Amino acid sequence: MDKNLEYTRNIGIMAHIDAGKTTTTERILYYTGRTHRLGEVHDGNAQMDWMIQERERGITITSASTTAFWKHEDKDYKINIIDTPGHVDFTVEVERSLRVLDGAIAVFCAVGGVEPQSETVWRQATKYGVPKIAFVNKMDRAGADFFGVVQQIKDKLGSNAVPVQIPMGSEENFTGVIDLVENKAVVWYDDETMGTRYELEEIPEQYREEAEEWRTKLVEVVAEVDDTLLERYFEDPESITRENMLEVMRRSTIEGIAVPVLCGSAFKNKGIQRLLDAIVSYLPSPNDIGAVKGINPKNDEEVFRKPEVSEPLAALVFKIATDPFVGRLAFIRVYSGELKTGDMVLNMRTGKRDRINRLFQMHANKQTPKESISAGDICAAVGLKNLKTGDTLCAIHKPIWLESMDFPNPVIGIAIEPKTQVDIDKLGIALGKLAEEDPTFKVQTDPDSGQTIISGMGELHLEILVDRLKREFKIECNQGKPQVAYKEAITTAIEHREVFRKQTGGRGKFADISVELMPADDGFAGLQFIDKVKGGNVPKEFIPSVEKGFKMAMSNGPLAGFPLENLKVILKDGSYHPVDSDSLSFEIAAKRALRDVARKCNPVILEPIMKAEVVTPEEYVGDVVSDFNRRRGKVEGMESKAGSRVITAKVPLAEKFGYVTVLRTLTSGRATSTMEFSHYDQVPEEISKKIIEKI
Repeated sequence: MDKNLEYTRNIGIMAHIDAGKTTTTERILYYTGRTHRLGEVHDGNAQMDWMIQERERGITITSASTTAFWKHEDKDYKINIIDTPGHVDFTVEVERSLRVLDGAIAVFCAVGGVEPQSETVWRQATKYGVPKIAFVNKMDRAGADFFGVVQQIKDKLGSNAVPVQIPMGSEENFTGVIDLVENKAVVWYDDETMGTRYELEEIPEQYREEAEEWRTKLVEVVAEVDDTLLERYFEDPESITRENMLEVMRRSTIEGIAVPVLCGSAFKNKGIQRLLDAIVSYLPSPNDIGAVKGINPKNDEEVFRKPEVSEPLAALVFKIATDPFVGRLAFIRVYSGELKTGDMVLNMRTGKRDRINRLFQMHANKQTPKESISAGDICAAVGLKNLKTGDTLCAIHKPIWLESMDFPNPVIGIAIEPKTQVDIDKLGIALGKLAEEDPTFKVQTDPDSGQTIISGMGELHLEILVDRLKREFKIECNQGKPQVAYKEAITTAIEHREVFRKQTGGRGKFADISVELMPADDGFAGLQFIDKVKGGNVPKEFIPSVEKGFKMAMSNGPLAGFPLENLKVILKDGSYHPVDSDSLSFEIAAKRALRDVARKCNPVILEPIMKAEVVTPEEYVGDVVSDFNRRRGKVEGMESKAGSRVITAKVPLAEKFGYVTVLRTLTSGRATSTMEFSHYDQVPEEISKKIIEKI
């Protein structure tokens, strides 16, 4: 076990938009000495928001990576930090970052609490088994409610939220925190040191009772996890020491049993140093996470690689970015072994060898060259060709497949064309680069109109991409109206025999298949193909071609040419000709089979349904709800939060274009809304007819 790795932390900072995530990261960089001036999001000079679009809009678009160092209890820790976006349109950035991180800080606004995107990122972190600590930010804001947010984390996220700090005061009276582990008050002094100076003091009289109550709750949680401590607690609660509490809370956090909750105000420079202490105290090192699991491609058996330099190389590419100075950067998490400049590595997806030209440690968009990067670390590499997000890089003679990532399909598209003829070739190259960076961004050519259609996760996503074409690639584009990414589905089953025969002199073509087509089983997306052919009536070598034919035919549905959402095909029987049959004949037979009978399976059009949440003052609730009803929306819930009403609804994406402007008008600019993809659902018949007529 590598001793140095004990002092390494790979963490991400995740949150809902406007929870103060980037401000928290900026403060971490300042207090760790990574930067010497404070970057502010609202001033457009945050270090981690380095893209022009991020600085203009005050939002994070791309996950930025950096490395900081922190001294705690005379030990030096190295913290690799990834600041992820909060906006749901950029959910891919959160997904791929969490896949390679060992721990996460979930930042919550003390006023807004658990918001829709907080739930999404929390679910993503849980999916990858990432241990979490929570930081309740903006304690200085009017309406701040620390204990309310703790309760929401328990109720809405189903997590065992355990405060290890409680605030002293709130809103403008927020002066510091009470550390329940130390049983001391932590007070920051607003002087010229920008919050660098704080003191541990005795707990003020007015907070003692509350601190005692919450410390008892913390001790009870700690005691429940460890039987010997539980016995000691019953005999003498005072005998449980600070070290006991830290050790058990660390174990509980790493195992996902508990989520330590801290609080502060990043903007007012309060609480960040204690958050850094909590990162190194509670979140795991690569050693704690242990060996990474993969598949040996030679025998499909599970293999494990420990986070040690002596092990064979296993690394995962989690992001591709284009840098104007060094070219294509591949962000890599090294799980085992060592990556060195000049090394040859194997890309498991392509089966080809690649050379590492240069390695960098990243700080936002600046790079520090490195000769080698060891197990447990995160870096960026230059020189690797044909890489995609999710690729496994490994030692040439010790192959391993690491689990990749799933990315959602785009739900919205727009047609674009360059304003000048000269830019046509440039546009193709630029779109190719952007698609390499972002797996949720798709580019295709409309076969009927010849237009270039770009698709993404939402209006903001596409707006940013068009803006990047203009700024980074100097391509001005005209764009059409947003288009919904509809899909189709069949609803009934049918049996069918397809015989494909072609004789054109010389060798002919022949394939014969008997299939049953039906909707796929619940939860299955794409093609569900089952081979039930007996006695070699269809030779084994032709069966993959039948599957390929159906898969290709699914891209063009029977009603309006939208892709089929899912399909179950049972290949029951068939026949072949010893001379005329080949793979292509069976592929064509499968394509024709679907084309010929899909219309008889009662096909329907499906549309993306979005989960929308609107936070509005009480007096506008009626207007907002009736507007949802007009948009074919279903209001699912209403609750009060911090003097406002929170309305949740499911609404078809087709009815949500331009909604932000309408909501502003309805509520005099006082309401806010968020929207994320929920599921696909059947389009009502009268609307389905209109869609088909348009096409």
